Amino acid sequence: MGRDEIDARGLKVAIGLPSAVMLVVGGIIGVGVFVNPAIVARSLHSPTLVLAAWGLGGVVALLGAFVYAELAARNPDTGGDYAYLRDTYGPLPAFLVGWTLLLVVQTGGMAAVVIVFAKNLNLLAGGGLSEPAIVVATLAILAGVNALGVGSGNGVQTFLGFIKVLMIAALIVTGFMLAPHAPHRLAEAAAATLGPMASLKTFGAAMIPVVFSYGGYQTANFVAGEMKDARRNLARALVAGILIVITLYMLVTLACLRVLGINALGATLTPASDVLRVALGSAGARLAAVAVGLSALGYLSQSMLTAPRVYFAMAQDGLFFRGVGDLSSGTRAPVVAILIQAVWTAVLALSGSYEQILSYVIAMNFLFFLLSASCIFTLRARERRGGFGGQTGGFQTPGHPWTTGAFMLACVLVIASTFWAFPINSLIGYGILLLGVPPYLYWRRANRREAI
Repeated sequence: MGRDEIDARGLKVAIGLPSAVMLVVGGIIGVGVFVNPAIVARSLHSPTLVLAAWGLGGVVALLGAFVYAELAARNPDTGGDYAYLRDTYGPLPAFLVGWTLLLVVQTGGMAAVVIVFAKNLNLLAGGGLSEPAIVVATLAILAGVNALGVGSGNGVQTFLGFIKVLMIAALIVTGFMLAPHAPHRLAEAAAATLGPMASLKTFGAAMIPVVFSYGGYQTANFVAGEMKDARRNLARALVAGILIVITLYMLVTLACLRVLGINALGATLTPASDVLRVALGSAGARLAAVAVGLSALGYLSQSMLTAPRVYFAMAQDGLFFRGVGDLSSGTRAPVVAILIQAVWTAVLALSGSYEQILSYVIAMNFLFFLLSASCIFTLRARERRGGFGGQTGGFQTPGHPWTTGAFMLACVLVIASTFWAFPINSLIGYGILLLGVPPYLYWRRANRREAI
């Protein structure tokens, strides 16, 4: 293995631009695209407002992609947000990113998705399978694939991501070309748009599932150290991936509105299944189960590849158990970090506690988005003063400081909306965040003792 194929942390550099694009797409699209159009319609009762919400969410995500593209160009180290906050503001906020990622954010989301995958696989099998066994087996297989190395994990993730996009495209084509477009549904839509505007609080609450559905693009930055020419390719992948997802989300929402109408869309729990059932009959429900299952599996594969790199980087920096920072001598994969994530995800999934956890994470996620975006202001200020601000000359956020400021304002508004709509859960989320301070202090002291 050539010296140029290993990064500074000992990881193998093997991810090219096409795979990086699929990492971005796979990190965003889970199972929400098959459910959340109905949740948003249920809140807003207007096709115009529903489309506006998804469009606004896409704009926020694109602004975020610009921010993370510049951060990646400045610092293509493994760990993403962890690395940016560590090098800009110090180890405490960086540690809290990894702490919440492992404890609730990444593993809670994975637990919810693996349960969805198990339920859909059991449905396709006629109900004779053990869903807990499916959960454990799925996580074990994906952990094993990624323990074989970044080439193995990235190959499976890229393949599943491509299949996921094809399935969503099939849903869109079915909705526009095969399903009937009943006149009374058009009348419902027209009548709904004439009603009063939703209140600010209602629209803000409806934006929460939208921004949640657009989240996850930043996880591609976690594996920047293993990307070929990460300073350029990761920036390209972020922008391209977000544009692909915006297109898919808007078309899925339009297809659901076209086939179901705003009232039926808001009343259903399974909009994708309903669209396919209208077009294809009973076979449509099984096709929907296949689409949801494959999308869930693709998301899980991406998460098993990306997030363990954060815990690995923390451990190498002395902010986590030292063993988590070890690499397999043969595969150059952070096997211990991968296994820790898989095991904790299984615990959350089998205990059912992930359902409560998911309601805590939005406000925390957007706090870290806000802090990471602020790094650009800090780093550029250091450059102007002649200090170190990371490598320059790569991708720079278009329209900075206005676009970066707009993204930060959007983060503040999402956090405020989350507290407004779900104050108790948001406070619990920040309580979980603060619980990371004592472990941080412990590892900092332990690291200093070892250094003496």
